[in-house]
Amino acid sequence: MDDKRDFVVVSEEDGILKISISRPEKRNALTMAMYSEMTRAIESAEAEMRVRAILIHGTDTCFTSGNDLHDFSLNPPEGENSPVFCFLRAICQATKPLVAMVSGAAVGIGTTMLLHCDLVYADESAKFQLPFANLGLCPEAASSYLLPKLVGSLQASEMLLLGEAIGAEKAADIGLINQVLNSHDMPRQVWDKCVQLAAQPPESIRLTKALLKENQSRMVAEVMSKEGELFLSQLAKPEAQEAINAFLEGRKPVFL
Repeated sequence: MDDKRDFVVVSEEDGILKISISRPEKRNALTMAMYSEMTRAIESAEAEMRVRAILIHGTDTCFTSGNDLHDFSLNPPEGENSPVFCFLRAICQATKPLVAMVSGAAVGIGTTMLLHCDLVYADESAKFQLPFANLGLCPEAASSYLLPKLVGSLQASEMLLLGEAIGAEKAADIGLINQVLNSHDMPRQVWDKCVQLAAQPPESIRLTKALLKENQSRMVAEVMSKEGELFLSQLAKPEAQEAINAFLEGRKPVFL
């Protein structure tokens, strides 16, 4: 059934809210309905005292290939209250620890959402890619600020200007992720990390996370807002329309 509840599975166990992106036939491509479902899950976790940590993951072969461009072309974001921007604010403003577990492709927002997570683990199959420029768009999720801060300006420029994918080992080397884990062992090891987080004093964890992010929170909000405006502006221009149509039609784009 083509239903967001089938594509985003939310469960809770041992004080951990698990958000599972499960749309393997479309490489876990995200629709506007899926963004809304994930936003609701994060907001629910924030409001529920028994939830101490949030885990986001995809399937064994793919984290997410980013936006479903067909859905994106039919339901483009129109302002700051569009589902995709609501989701970005939810992960940016979450006060509880966010953990991500990545296998396979993490494209576009599949990588930029990781910049807002507190712990990120990947297996050897993980590939991280930011093809915004390739699609005639611009960075989002405050990635133009957070990425160079995290991995350095040259590495960030390479990822954002060329849009080429990098593997898990390089991602770990430049500080994009915490650790590369064996694919067989990763689910258990990441779950153990989540259980460890959930067992920590909750107020101490909340304060520690807040202090870690305090100096950059205002800048992140400002950059995310500016990126959003530019993203929407670019989306309406011929460059982006040609790039997206070419992708959907399986051809090379022609930019005049």
